[in-house]
Amino acid sequence: MELILLQKVKNLGALGDKVKVKPGYGRNYLVPQGKATAATAENIAEFEKRRAEYEAKANQLLSGAEARKAQLDGASVTIKANASPEGKLFGSVGPRDIAEAFTEAGIALDKSEVVMGEGPLRHIGEFDVHVHLHADVDTTVKVVITGED
Repeated sequence: MELILLQKVKNLGALGDKVKVKPGYGRNYLVPQGKATAATAENIAEFEKRRAEYEAKANQLLSGAEARKAQLDGASVTIKANASPEGKLFGSVGPRDIAEAFTEAGIALDKSEVVMGEGPLRHIGEFDVHVHLHADVDTTVKVVITGED
């Protein structure tokens, strides 16, 4: 399946690239998310007419992500969780909990932007968590988990 990318997609291409992808990836993810459109002659012509608009939108998203990265650099949040005396949590702290804690602290963060490659956190302590804000913008934040008194 041939598609034209309407925005940068990590590990695939940049705005305006004509790419070949598997039909399921294109049909179920790229097209419904508005990240790509079918590479027909009329879609290519339409894209070329609106190229400046797409580039302006992409630059706006990138600058917004850069501004959010500046807010998140060096940011830290403390989450209280029910834990055993040995420091093991009863339950876990996942992306939703971290995103909610940052949002309550005044820094907007979506749970889909929190990347936890090793799974949810299950012990008290201080952890570095990866945050993916844009295809080109990533940062690390500090999460401190303490036991409830």
